[in-house]
Amino acid sequence: MALRTNVKKEVKLAESASGLNKRRLVERAVFQELVGMLDSGVKDPFQPKKGKSTVVMFVGLQGNGKTTSCTKFAYYYKKKGWRVAMVCADTYRAGAFDQLKQNATKAGIPFYGSYNQPDPAVIAAEGVERFKEEKMEIILVDTSGRHKQEAALFQEMREVATSTNPDLTVFVMDGSIGQAAFDQAKAFRESVDVGAVVITKMDGHAKGGGAISAVAATRSPIIFIGTGEHFDEFESFETEAFVSRLLGKGDWKGLMNKLSEVIPSDQQPELLEKLSQGSFTLRFLYEQFANIQKMGPMGQMMSMIPGFSEELMPKGSEQESQARMKSYMTIMDSMTNQELDSPNMKILQDSSRIKRIARGSGRSTKEVSQLLEEFKRLSKMWGKFGKMKMPKGGDMASMARGMNMQQMSRMLPPDMLKQMGGSGGLQQMMKQFSGKF
Repeated sequence: MALRTNVKKEVKLAESASGLNKRRLVERAVFQELVGMLDSGVKDPFQPKKGKSTVVMFVGLQGNGKTTSCTKFAYYYKKKGWRVAMVCADTYRAGAFDQLKQNATKAGIPFYGSYNQPDPAVIAAEGVERFKEEKMEIILVDTSGRHKQEAALFQEMREVATSTNPDLTVFVMDGSIGQAAFDQAKAFRESVDVGAVVITKMDGHAKGGGAISAVAATRSPIIFIGTGEHFDEFESFETEAFVSRLLGKGDWKGLMNKLSEVIPSDQQPELLEKLSQGSFTLRFLYEQFANIQKMGPMGQMMSMIPGFSEELMPKGSEQESQARMKSYMTIMDSMTNQELDSPNMKILQDSSRIKRIARGSGRSTKEVSQLLEEFKRLSKMWGKFGKMKMPKGGDMASMARGMNMQQMSRMLPPDMLKQMGGSGGLQQMMKQFSGKF
């Protein structure tokens, strides 16, 4: 009710002050109100310091992805150069230590736990002390969970907190449970000093009620969202980008950041040079397919493009698209260097070559022909990049900012442009990339 009342109030005020259309005013008011609801008022709750040990305790119900999130958190900071370690203080769930040990080993992170000590507070204290002696900078303590909010769970959490004196307590919550999250988050907040929230199972489809409820109940900021099962499917939370995706407005900046992650900055000038030349070969297509594979689930990426929704990339078709991409890469693995590097399609119009490639890749000649048709389509679109003025800085973000609406319109397929809301929707995307809403 408060959301509806505030939006109405904001729209009435804006209507009296400007000539903007009502739909635009409502969209902006809803956006601003949701951003305000997700803003806990606490900035940067986790600020570890080099050379100093910082203890972080993870709490939450069983099945919410707490141990996996703990590993993702550790892996995230390990990649950034921090000395990270994990402690398993979960003696309630069978196999909890085995799971943490397996995760930590796979991620290359030191860990501590016990099969014999029944007291989680003792294990936690021993693990934290050991890693402090080893000069670890971030020590993560994974605590027990239950299937429901029980008094024994909260008592155990308080005991672990007393024995480890954590610098931050992170509440891990399943993002798919919706409004029921409020009571759950509130119960944890009343038991331990929750300082931050991690939302799990945010796989790119529209979910947001749980996140809003968690912030409202704990008054603690969301710091990360889990977007998949893999360790690198863990995103730093940005309020405006999250709300923009929630409302179907996409997250252009987030998409460009993902592109920058898989295409290192030192390789971007070379990519842009090829763009400016309109140079497109099968080898280049292979490299871009490999980059897309690194970016994570396609549905998640599609949700970052303004105007796209989960209906355009249902889970079945997402898997089908990934399988087709891998099939194309297998076909290209059977091509010669001459075939891969030639920008001229005539070399591949020879039926004997197509048969040889099909035999070598274990695919049919029809599939090889489908790849070549896809290559022709993409090559045509790629040629349009050659007419664009490339940025002096040589980075992809500068290129995106430098595009004008007419250039973007020419590059996009008509159906895609229509789905984005035509030129108006495209203009909104450009404004978003420039940091405006």
